[in-house]
Amino acid sequence: MIKIIQETTEYLKSKGFDNPEIGIILGTGLGQLLDHIHIIREVSYNHIPNFPTATVEFHTGKLIYGTLEGKNVIVMQGRFHLYEGYSLTDVTFPVRIMHALGIKKLLVSNAAGAVNLDFKKGELMLIDDHINLQGGSPLAFKGVERLGERFTDMSAPYDATMNTALEKIAQSNGINLHKGVYASVVGPQLETRAEYRYLKIIGADAVGMSTVPEIIVANHLNLPVSAVSVLTDECDPDNLEPVNIPEIIAMAGKAEPDMITLFTKLIKNL
Repeated sequence: MIKIIQETTEYLKSKGFDNPEIGIILGTGLGQLLDHIHIIREVSYNHIPNFPTATVEFHTGKLIYGTLEGKNVIVMQGRFHLYEGYSLTDVTFPVRIMHALGIKKLLVSNAAGAVNLDFKKGELMLIDDHINLQGGSPLAFKGVERLGERFTDMSAPYDATMNTALEKIAQSNGINLHKGVYASVVGPQLETRAEYRYLKIIGADAVGMSTVPEIIVANHLNLPVSAVSVLTDECDPDNLEPVNIPEIIAMAGKAEPDMITLFTKLIKNL
């Protein structure tokens, strides 16, 4: 793993990915942030040694280097998921690469369903904690202790300082930012009525198919991380309608400007 990380890192440095300060992972249907970035370099995932390739139609599959609010940033335009057939090590490999390149903070976004029915589609949720329902760990491999503490503490996986700053930004900009627990499932199928009831019982406020593996690895690397869910649908088991993927993507796009405000203003103050 160490050799693979070095090879990929050296390739990206040769392509001009120099001294990044902040990493950003963009979730499903969330790409408008790139309009606010001065792009200096971009490389397709399939050109990067050892990188997985995004297979989801809503994920473009590029690693982008540029500046945002005066900071050097690396942006993952498209992430990887277990449901694409990748391992948890594959899914989280880009986090290790961004860390090896030098990022000091990580910001993560995703599209999620609102399990807490006080939350409505088109709103945002700051992730305060999570539940891993993906059936594995990105740290469960031989030699992991060479990259960080094997028994990584997860008592406070999301950075309190950045989360507090995001809440203040939301308040001062009139953004309705909920705070809650994100449950990560494998997918790609969506949940049954019984599964939504189960998620509510165990304390989930939102559900999605990503993010938690990246958060675990960020903590393994002692990399401060915050994450925001764009709530694209309401998961009411008593009034559940068939899934409408185009509507979910459209809702992500509608809510995204508020997420962009949160991220850009946070980055400006970091």
